[in-house]
Amino acid sequence: MKFRREFALLALCHAVPASTFVPLSLKARTTSLASPSEKYAFYSMTGDPSGPLLAENNEYNNNYDAIKNGQRDAFSNLSVTELKRILIDRGVDFRDCLEKRDLVERLRESEAMGYGSSYQQAHSPSSEGLLSEEVVLINTFKRVSPSVANIKTTTFVPAQDGLRLRPMEVPIGTGSGFLWDSKGHVVTNFHVVSAGRRDGRIPETVKVKLAGLVEARDADVVGVEPEKDLAVLRLRDRRNLPPPIPVGTSNDLQVGQSVLAIGNPFGLDDTLTKGIVSALGRDVDGIGGRPIHGCIQTDAAINQGNSGGPLMDSRGRLIGVNTAIFSPSGGNVGIGFAIPVDTVRRVVNQIINYGKVVRPTLGISIVDDRIVKAIEQQLGRQVEGCLVASVVPNSPAETSGLQASQLSGDGSVLLGDLVTEINGEPVRQAEDLISAVEEKDEGDVVTLRVLRKCDPRQAEYVRVRLTTRDKLDGQNRIGARAPWQ
Repeated sequence: MKFRREFALLALCHAVPASTFVPLSLKARTTSLASPSEKYAFYSMTGDPSGPLLAENNEYNNNYDAIKNGQRDAFSNLSVTELKRILIDRGVDFRDCLEKRDLVERLRESEAMGYGSSYQQAHSPSSEGLLSEEVVLINTFKRVSPSVANIKTTTFVPAQDGLRLRPMEVPIGTGSGFLWDSKGHVVTNFHVVSAGRRDGRIPETVKVKLAGLVEARDADVVGVEPEKDLAVLRLRDRRNLPPPIPVGTSNDLQVGQSVLAIGNPFGLDDTLTKGIVSALGRDVDGIGGRPIHGCIQTDAAINQGNSGGPLMDSRGRLIGVNTAIFSPSGGNVGIGFAIPVDTVRRVVNQIINYGKVVRPTLGISIVDDRIVKAIEQQLGRQVEGCLVASVVPNSPAETSGLQASQLSGDGSVLLGDLVTEINGEPVRQAEDLISAVEEKDEGDVVTLRVLRKCDPRQAEYVRVRLTTRDKLDGQNRIGARAPWQ
């Protein structure tokens, strides 16, 4: 289901002047343990592996027992999700781990350190007159809120000073963000730092005020990814920073689980709201013009100014970045959306390492979905997939033998390959193929199922090794606007 209208980007830009973007900011804290109904095993945060909180995943527990008994190779037998769960429960940060082997190495390091735990609960307040759930929520908020940021974008305008004109710094938008790591990187929405400008121009100055610091600090823009509505800043002054928010996972979220949000709605900083995961897998139109896939829908109250703030689970772990609300009126109606943290990790790590997102590509351009539907009507049969329009010279697609559609001398179209699957996942339209490729890395090999000449009787499987668009640009000297997938 795609929402294309009446989205208010939480651009945190309830700006000067008023903007059509609606800022969001969410913050949350809780340390409640997983419920018995969940289908995976969590181990005690105390680092005691002797007593699993849940034991429904026998294979996982057996692997873990093997690790306990000294069979260290069993680390590699765990899935990426299982590795993350153990690291999370031990309080070990893994946000900078790009590959599975990095997670395995981080887990081995934690084993050698005796389960070290930087994920300690804050000192409990007096529980007199409070429910246990309230005490957990209070502790979580106190632990996480210092890392949530109020972000203000400013610009310089000429101001009259007697007979002279002098530059004066004025605010143009506000939003939320949060500290990503101990190196001073701060994550927020792209539409926050661009102050809702459609041209995407970045302001001269971005000021970041962390709740745990007394004064706002200047920050530089490290990089942005408009299509995912994400931006990474870096504080110039990185002294005395609070601990970053613990990072969770989003691939194992469940509809109905509790979530927390902290942000600066309408300029009211350090605001905590609570709700649940209302739905998963939503497609939300981003400021870059393309939908952001797999967004989390929540009923936690988020409003203008919440954009870029963290969405967290009940234990205060980051599960998403608030980005938009569905609102005919412009205010909160209980339908908000967050970019899933698995996507955030991938994008943020690339921006930190390379200054931009390095997108992999097959080296093809594809026919617009509407044209494919028209071809389907002319053929009188179903044509479901991505039709190859052209193959970039010297690209992986050319090496693997993918065939493009061609225009004959009499004006008729000779149909080329129709991509119907990638790595066993169905491809029904362009976004299916684009999203699947974007989730991969340079050098990864993908298996495509193609119908030669769009003929169901000529199905073949083709293996393609991905490269980057920048490399193909350099080889072919083609502009960045080439519609490659």
